[in-house]
Amino acid sequence: MVKEKKNKYSIIVPTYNERLNIALIVYLIFKHLRDVDFEIIIVDDGSPDGTQEVVKQLHQVYGEDRILLRPRAKKLGLGTAYIHGLKHVSGNFVVIMDADLSHHPKYLPSFIKKQLETGASIVTGTRYVKGGGVHGWNLMRKLTSRGANVLAQTLLWPGVSDLTGSFRLYKKSVLEDIISSVVSKGYVFQMEMIVRASRKGYHIEEVPITFVDRVFGSSKLGGSEIVEYLKGLAYLLVTT
Repeated sequence: MVKEKKNKYSIIVPTYNERLNIALIVYLIFKHLRDVDFEIIIVDDGSPDGTQEVVKQLHQVYGEDRILLRPRAKKLGLGTAYIHGLKHVSGNFVVIMDADLSHHPKYLPSFIKKQLETGASIVTGTRYVKGGGVHGWNLMRKLTSRGANVLAQTLLWPGVSDLTGSFRLYKKSVLEDIISSVVSKGYVFQMEMIVRASRKGYHIEEVPITFVDRVFGSSKLGGSEIVEYLKGLAYLLVTT
């Protein structure tokens, strides 16, 4: 427990039109990390729905030292949101997670425990091992996701079971090292991150999670993202 106390966890949460979710995700993070030193860095890409106004109200509840709003003028993509957020972290560990409640904060203690037990450089949530899963997807989306993951596994041999997951804990130094060599944008960004980490020989551990389809708001995944994924897979096949 002494070791855990000296660690600080910086949680980067990119947002775009998450007014209905952001207060709940923040509440749940505080609920599940009672004995942990952490900060939440919210990178909002100019949401027109009032997300930033809600975050400013949360400042009054939790304090501006615990919740840092670091907005950008417009929607610039997921990968660059993490790079932007990373500039503002003060912790020695960084968590990346979605704001739409598909990544439940109740898993954060398991991520931290796994890292402390194993000394891993990265702990990643996985839907594809015993204890993990997906809730709220229809059969076609489940098959598409599983098929995409199997295809990537077969071609890339990354050493992890869930390539496209975006719920991860990194040592800050490791995240800085990997992110500097990643060129992909959007949804392929997560896949390239974990493949690069594996190729560099970083110690990666997994924790089973149940991914829940977004509670409020609309999904941002469409046909263009599937095309982007296939292009990204081809790119990684050639360059890693």
